[in-house]
Amino acid sequence: MTKIKVSAITYLNTKPFLYGITHNDLSDLIELSLDVPAVCADKLKAGTVDLGIIPVAEIPEIPGAKIITDYCIACSGKVRTVVMASMVPLEEVKKIVLDYQSRTSVQLVKILARDYWRIEPEWQNGGSNYIRDDLNGTTAGVIIGDRVFEAEKQFPYLYDLGDAWKQHTGLDFVFACWVANKPLEKDFIDRFELALRDGILHIPEVIAEYQLRYPDYPFEAYFRENIFYHLDDSKRKGMELFLSLIGSD
Repeated sequence: MTKIKVSAITYLNTKPFLYGITHNDLSDLIELSLDVPAVCADKLKAGTVDLGIIPVAEIPEIPGAKIITDYCIACSGKVRTVVMASMVPLEEVKKIVLDYQSRTSVQLVKILARDYWRIEPEWQNGGSNYIRDDLNGTTAGVIIGDRVFEAEKQFPYLYDLGDAWKQHTGLDFVFACWVANKPLEKDFIDRFELALRDGILHIPEVIAEYQLRYPDYPFEAYFRENIFYHLDDSKRKGMELFLSLIGSD
């Protein structure tokens, strides 16, 4: 039997999903790779994987894309690990460097700058060392994922993009969904979704594993208050608005 190729995000917020996938009997069904969000999307577009957890902004660009589960990476206010970091207050920012790892955060910060913060910064695409090399003076930058842990210590001003979206729209925000671009057997989808659900139920085990690596980080609050995993109606409304704003840009 040909295994289904799955691309999953490497960040901490996806660890409950990975726990479920790797602790359930899916090894005979899938070939798993771990990637940053943009690469997950690129692999699905290229057809080198069959299923991936994909940045929402990429979904319209993937022919035949279909969200296959009711699980996602989302927030309802502060998300903690998707921020704009700066050495100066927002009103003094002249340039914003964009994180190359996720195009959803790129689109989100541009929408917030235009419609919520009402600023017109210069935009710059970040390279692999942009946090160290470029973020100083009046140049701010978008930082996502686990790298925010260190950014919280380095930058006096952190603007949480999930919180800004909530303040601006009153809606939740979805960062990534499980997407396929080809038909998958219902039996596989059911087993895969069961594994995701099982991972969410084992968040305490995930916390125990990563607390040793980041002993000062409030993992319980992060997993229980900042990250939401169920793609319910409120999340879908926020996602629909976000996609419509991208389309009108």
